[in-house]
Amino acid sequence: MERTTVLITGCSSGIGLGLAARLAADATGRFKGKGVTLCRGGRHRRGSPRQLVPGGGLWLVPAAQLGSTAAPRPCSLPPVYATMRDLAKGDRLLERLGGCCPDTLEVLQLDVTDPCSLAAAAQRVQEQQLDVLVCNAGVGLMGPLETCSDQAMKTVFDVNLFGAVRTIQAFLPAMKRRRAGRIIISSSIGGLQGLPFNSVYCASKFAVEGLCESLAIVLQPFNIHLTLVECGPVNTSFLANLQHPDPEGSELQGLDAETRDLYHRYLRHCQSLFHDAAQEVEDVLPAFLEAISTPCPPLRCVTTQLFAPLSRLRLASPDSTMYVRAMHDFVFGHGEAGGDQP
Repeated sequence: MERTTVLITGCSSGIGLGLAARLAADATGRFKGKGVTLCRGGRHRRGSPRQLVPGGGLWLVPAAQLGSTAAPRPCSLPPVYATMRDLAKGDRLLERLGGCCPDTLEVLQLDVTDPCSLAAAAQRVQEQQLDVLVCNAGVGLMGPLETCSDQAMKTVFDVNLFGAVRTIQAFLPAMKRRRAGRIIISSSIGGLQGLPFNSVYCASKFAVEGLCESLAIVLQPFNIHLTLVECGPVNTSFLANLQHPDPEGSELQGLDAETRDLYHRYLRHCQSLFHDAAQEVEDVLPAFLEAISTPCPPLRCVTTQLFAPLSRLRLASPDSTMYVRAMHDFVFGHGEAGGDQP
């Protein structure tokens, strides 16, 4: 069975963490390493499973240290590279793997907003053929548009759009030379249709969708498949970590009362939606696994049918007027914007 080498960004939590753990523990052996490479740094007991050791840890390799002149030593080629901006958060992945890191996995420091970090990670991976690139790093921004600062909006685009662009640019040339490869992008329902109080986030994901659709056309003769995995609500730390104004905080004080009321109602809607309809990480992983393994993966894969009626309405309504009204009713209920909701 051929070995498949995968690099995943954004593996400190959520989908990235779940996918890295699933691939590294793959029972079929498809992702099992073979041969010898040279790893630097860390401490490892000979003959024992690789473990995260305070002050060391073979499997945690900061990109800035990949060019170290320390004496190298042999270890198995890891076909799954799990990357994250902050290696201090690697403990979560280790816990998922039962406290020991298998020979099939190596964790690299990679910040998609830092070209030097990307270049160092790409240099590390170039020692072997990268078959699949999963661009999963992302951040959110929620709230009334009037409260979104320039810096917050730039950060969203720097990670979600330009981070994906930089990552693809770093690994695409080698795939083109081999005329083979797969690029999988963690997208969102918010890249297909506008969501209230997510204007900037949706704008970044709309841009990612356009980027990938355009790129897929060019990559077809190179036998490089590109797939957008469009998730709806998923129970991860993404919602808790995204930037958003405190509904009782000072940021909303300058807003009109009606917008503040709509925002409060939207937050209640989100809470209800995540409670009743959110998917678990394990529910969305099959879409990524299919994009990795199927002979001809699709350009788009939606992981939930929750928004399917709205999606169809958006396409069926030539001017999208019906969609806007339907989405408003779905989120805020029927009737006037400031009225009581059932």
